[in-house]
Amino acid sequence: MDRMREISEQARKAWTLGGPDMAQTLMVRVGAGERRARIHIPAAGAGKGTLIYLHGGGWSVFSIDTHDRLMREYAERIGCAVIGLDYSLSPENRFPTALNDVDQCHDWVLSAGESLGLETGHVVIGGDSAGANLALASTLRRRDEGRFMPDGLLLNYAALETDHYPSNDRYDGAPYMLDVSEMKIFWKNYLGAESTENPYARPLLADLAELPPVHLCIAECDILRDENLELERRLEAAGVHVSAHLYKGATHSFLEAVGVSSCAERAVQVGADWVSDLFSR
Repeated sequence: MDRMREISEQARKAWTLGGPDMAQTLMVRVGAGERRARIHIPAAGAGKGTLIYLHGGGWSVFSIDTHDRLMREYAERIGCAVIGLDYSLSPENRFPTALNDVDQCHDWVLSAGESLGLETGHVVIGGDSAGANLALASTLRRRDEGRFMPDGLLLNYAALETDHYPSNDRYDGAPYMLDVSEMKIFWKNYLGAESTENPYARPLLADLAELPPVHLCIAECDILRDENLELERRLEAAGVHVSAHLYKGATHSFLEAVGVSSCAERAVQVGADWVSDLFSR
């Protein structure tokens, strides 16, 4: 896994270059595991709110370094602080270790964020792919335990379900960035099994009522497309306010190409505008 992670970091390095400069960037350690976290504060300051952003990578690869530009883009466009968490990776740390890391990061923001100049009265949690899974699962668990929940969820092409959907067949293969066999490996790394009935791992098994507003960024040419469309349907049926955008021709992980893709640039801006509006309410 170490070599795979090294290769993955190198492959995504070019995507992190450029983008907005931050007024301040802080490195902190959060939670019982002393997980590394990076806080970006733009020129507009941190007064608008705080976005906790969780990188993708199948719970197994990538980091706050591979997703650094994306987080800076959100910070600049929203005008808020963005904190990225290097949660524990699988298979060394299986479910629910990463989920626990996310909860502890959220608690840290609420308890210690103000001392670093963060606005902790308005918090949105989000992520892409596996990170979006963790953001949603963490919020579901906080709801069930009666704990403080975020004001909203920014979910980019979330990994939600081990069941097979038609989009798994339609968009399987190299041109589409993520294939079915790869996703099966990621799930097994995370769970230690092919599947589970635990709704905090597979959020489509959960009761989705009483969640905060959700923004869904869905890539059309993605094996995960149909489960994200199903999430939109179930959220609406549960009475949750949903903003969903399907990006034609986009593949999995397309937001990380924000520096070279007009589709990614547009999608990042739409998500940023949604968060900004949520913080302004």
